[in-house]
Amino acid sequence: MQFSSSLLENAVNEFAKLPGIGKKTALRLVLHLLKQSTGEVTRFSDVMARMRNEIKFCRRCHNVADGDICSICANSGRKQEVICVVESIRDVIAIESTQQFNGVYHVLGGVISPLDGIGPDQLQIASLIQRVGTEKTEEIIFALNPNIQGDTTIYYVQKKLAQEHPQAVRVTTIARGIAFGGELEYADEMTLGRSLQNRLPVDKYVTR
Repeated sequence: MQFSSSLLENAVNEFAKLPGIGKKTALRLVLHLLKQSTGEVTRFSDVMARMRNEIKFCRRCHNVADGDICSICANSGRKQEVICVVESIRDVIAIESTQQFNGVYHVLGGVISPLDGIGPDQLQIASLIQRVGTEKTEEIIFALNPNIQGDTTIYYVQKKLAQEHPQAVRVTTIARGIAFGGELEYADEMTLGRSLQNRLPVDKYVTR
């Protein structure tokens, strides 16, 4: 890809560093900005710079926040005693978009993965254990990806909870099974097996 301007080329190269953005898409974005007024482009760059410089992480759940506490933790209308444990901030956004959960969150910042050099000490596990000890937690819902790393993390945290806080705290995980509209012959063995184990009464499941 040849450029007649080094300024244009540099801008395209920077956009192309973003995940999922190739050189052609980056060029289209840069050309779009060139069509905008100087004020709009300045406003765009100011918003990005301010986001990077001023954004904080909630000292309670580690979600993104404008202050020390995120808006979800600060919402008295949510069930503060129910904690949904997720891997990343993207998972919080995904669950919130369903409008089906009214508790609070705890962002681990990843999952245990020895092959990638990620151990328990590199995640926000200790702060979760501390939360359970200082807050009136009734239930912990694990909403981690259904894979070996996710299951390993759940097992580790559950074991730590039993050691540190043997008092009764309900520990659950999101349901796993065949997706609606999916076909059994294309499901992997683990997913199909979990679907059989987590079977539900027909009158609570079949749509009418």
